[in-house]
Amino acid sequence: MKYYLVAGEASGDLHASNLMRAIARRDSRAQFRCFGGDMMQAAGGELVKHYRELAYMGFWPVLTHLGTILGGARLCFRDISEWKPDVVILVDYPGFNLSIAEKVHKHLSIPVYYYISPKIWAWKSWRIKNIRRDVDELFSILPFEVEFFRKHDYDIRYVGNPTVDEISEFKSFSGRKPALEDDGRRIVALLAGSRRQEISRNLPVMLESVRSIDGIRPVLACAPGIEPEYYDSIAGDAEVEKVYGNTFGVLESAYAALVTSGTATLETALFDVPQVVCYKVPASWAMSIIKKLFIKVRFVSLVNLVSGSEVVPELLGSAMNVGNVHDHLVPLLSDTTERRMQLDGYTRMKSILGPAGAPDRAAMQIVDLLNQK
Repeated sequence: MKYYLVAGEASGDLHASNLMRAIARRDSRAQFRCFGGDMMQAAGGELVKHYRELAYMGFWPVLTHLGTILGGARLCFRDISEWKPDVVILVDYPGFNLSIAEKVHKHLSIPVYYYISPKIWAWKSWRIKNIRRDVDELFSILPFEVEFFRKHDYDIRYVGNPTVDEISEFKSFSGRKPALEDDGRRIVALLAGSRRQEISRNLPVMLESVRSIDGIRPVLACAPGIEPEYYDSIAGDAEVEKVYGNTFGVLESAYAALVTSGTATLETALFDVPQVVCYKVPASWAMSIIKKLFIKVRFVSLVNLVSGSEVVPELLGSAMNVGNVHDHLVPLLSDTTERRMQLDGYTRMKSILGPAGAPDRAAMQIVDLLNQK
């Protein structure tokens, strides 16, 4: 069968590539064509356009590159129309992908499957109407999404979380990059985000928060695609070790962590590293107003969302300041009640997520559904 996949950023490229390999194990005649990245191409996909040409985030970057984004959407739909796949599989990247789903549903007789659901449970819940109309099957990687979508009369399929697979594979791979050498100090991992705006806002506060703590070793896990010079300009002369291309190795060696909200909070928990979730935003004073009006969930970190309770502290907006970060981190640096409670919470969270095998389960269901059709 012919599979057309669309992913719009690095994480989608990774998840889609693993899904493609799992599909190929079940469908020996599988053909893949894609909007995506290097990993999807390496997994056997014929790459039509690289996500780097379309990956704009934030209001102003999207507005100033709107012509490029719209041109990419037109190219994607035209290519789908000409190639005539058996299914279109959309991976995260909701703004772009939901527009593709709408066009495919309206103009073509091709089923649309969505792997890694748009996070409409957090905001933009009105998009459920588009999903009900345009998406034939949705494969979720977050267990709490099932209840949300069912409340909106839309059944989805929870297949497990691929981050569990990625970390399990890392731990079992004998040729993996080694953990950091032990110099006797406890490592505090700093994960300041994957985009320049996040790094420029969060990293200075993180560095200042750990500066006065004796006996620790701050290690910055640098994001892919961000040049060393940029980190140097933000960090200045701060005492911090920078590690590139080995975030899992940093987490494997860490005793505690400061983490900008996102998938990194889940990764940190799966490595059993107690953490403080930190996210500074522009106009921090408005954060409480924004959260009240637009954000429909109690928590922002995946650890707490999956657990349904506050396992890790979340310092957001104006609460993300040097004093607060320091005061929440220090109790995690020794065998305290706070540290043990987080580790117990991680155990509960892992049981909710379920075992590894998310790409395989999704692939099995996708191939079975298409064979039935």
